[in-house]
Amino acid sequence: MRDTLRRSRRRLLALLGTAALAMAGAIALPGTAQAANVLTNPGFESGSLSPWSCTGNLGSVVSSPVHGGSKALAGAVSSSDTAQCSQTVAVQPNTAYSLSGWVRGSYVYLGVNGGSSTWTSSPSAYAQLTTSFTTGATQTSATIYVHGWYAQGTYYADDISLDGPGGGGGGDTQAPTAPTGLTSTGKTSSSVSLSWGASTDNVGVTAYDIYSGSNQVLSVSGRSATVSGLSSSTAYTFTVKARDAAGNSSAASNSVSVTTDAGTGGGTGFKQAAPYLYEGWGDPPNPATVMAATGVKWFTMAFVLDSGGCTPAWDGSRALTGGVDQTAINQIRAAGGDIVPSFGGWQGSKLGANCSSASALAGALQKVISAYGLKAIDMDIENTDEFENEAVQAKILTALKTVKANNPGLRTIVTFGTSTTGPTYYGNRLIEQAQSLNAGIDVFTIMPFDFGGGSDMYGNTVAAAEGLKAKLKSTFGWDDATAYAHIGISGMNGLSDQQENTTPAIWTQIRDWSNAHHIARLAYWAVNRDRPCAGGGVVSNCSGINQSTWQFTSITAGFTG
Repeated sequence: MRDTLRRSRRRLLALLGTAALAMAGAIALPGTAQAANVLTNPGFESGSLSPWSCTGNLGSVVSSPVHGGSKALAGAVSSSDTAQCSQTVAVQPNTAYSLSGWVRGSYVYLGVNGGSSTWTSSPSAYAQLTTSFTTGATQTSATIYVHGWYAQGTYYADDISLDGPGGGGGGDTQAPTAPTGLTSTGKTSSSVSLSWGASTDNVGVTAYDIYSGSNQVLSVSGRSATVSGLSSSTAYTFTVKARDAAGNSSAASNSVSVTTDAGTGGGTGFKQAAPYLYEGWGDPPNPATVMAATGVKWFTMAFVLDSGGCTPAWDGSRALTGGVDQTAINQIRAAGGDIVPSFGGWQGSKLGANCSSASALAGALQKVISAYGLKAIDMDIENTDEFENEAVQAKILTALKTVKANNPGLRTIVTFGTSTTGPTYYGNRLIEQAQSLNAGIDVFTIMPFDFGGGSDMYGNTVAAAEGLKAKLKSTFGWDDATAYAHIGISGMNGLSDQQENTTPAIWTQIRDWSNAHHIARLAYWAVNRDRPCAGGGVVSNCSGINQSTWQFTSITAGFTG
């Protein structure tokens, strides 16, 4: 932002009655000398998920909150996915095992496939879950899982233990052979179907892990899979590795590159009401308080900058994890919401300008994506160092294309200034480069303020958005509906730096127009300023006009696209 201001739920009862699996021929738990934790990476201290795999690409390793050590698992539950994370291990037949783990969140489950499970609800502190099961007469592997519950917010898990003897006698250290003949068997605008030849193993292959770039996105037991949640008109590169019950992974298969089909009938399907929240100034409010008062679910967290050496940090100075920004994110997710970080802004040391290459920039973005298990990122491209530098524009777009390919389902947003009639020369150049590079940008967000547009903030905002729509149509060949579905609007509540006044009534008009035209995103700068101070001028912690507290956020929460 500019100058000093610019800084269906399913019933729980379905799982509550899960009974412990009764196996014939149960024996006592082996003695202490034989019992050990047979899970690999039980506390996620490696900093990666492997060999755990998570549904919907919704799992990530975080630095806070943890139970022990310095890392834990975070499962970003959605309204349609419990973010189940699982690991398959070798076990011995006719043997009793004890499963335990520390979890935090609303309705968190721990269990074994086909066997016993247990759950708890502990949103504010870690609680221990414990259950046991006995393997079958011929059973040689078991899949342990942890998951949350639909629309109940992010859960955390740490220090998971499966105590008992490992499988395979003296220990299996031989990896399977690499899968062969990986090929794409079909694609849509949002999915790619794959198949491959079987791997062999001295004991047996238990799973195949599918990778997009360097990131594992799916794990299956068969020799075909469909990776969904992808973006239209976007290139992805896939490989597959085989894994046995002892956790040994094969070398990667051959790679296959696939470009998803173009979207039809309205574009990406991505909708986001996400006002900016900034922990760097302006008396930052407790986001959970704002959410409870307004119903808003998303926040755009500002700003990720370069702390030196192409290293991302909040405001270029606050640690990426473990500080006030992560505290706010944890509060948002615990309340059932989520965040999109904004990289850049009007001032400060920008990653886009200072990272030496597109690959280096992609690496910096990936650090933030991995730290928080993100579903979307925003590049706020402003000023002469990024917006008015065509080489830096291309670097940013190439980096966004890279992380989008490596993180299937990730949405990418670019935010930039505008004139009252649509994109300026540099905005048009940005859009043209995005098309030329096949960057697959999901949302082009304009900032319709500080453009010397006078008093008609509604009329000028609509005119600017219509100008953007026309440019997207002419550049990408989209119809009206698809172009609108790639548009975002990010306004400024109350008084702007140029004394333009967006009142609650005008912002309501803008929101209603946005809903009627089914655009993708509505945001404003900033929640910190969503408080009254009539005659207060342009300041960081209030709007400068007469309004109700959190009024603009309440209006924004009514955006559905």
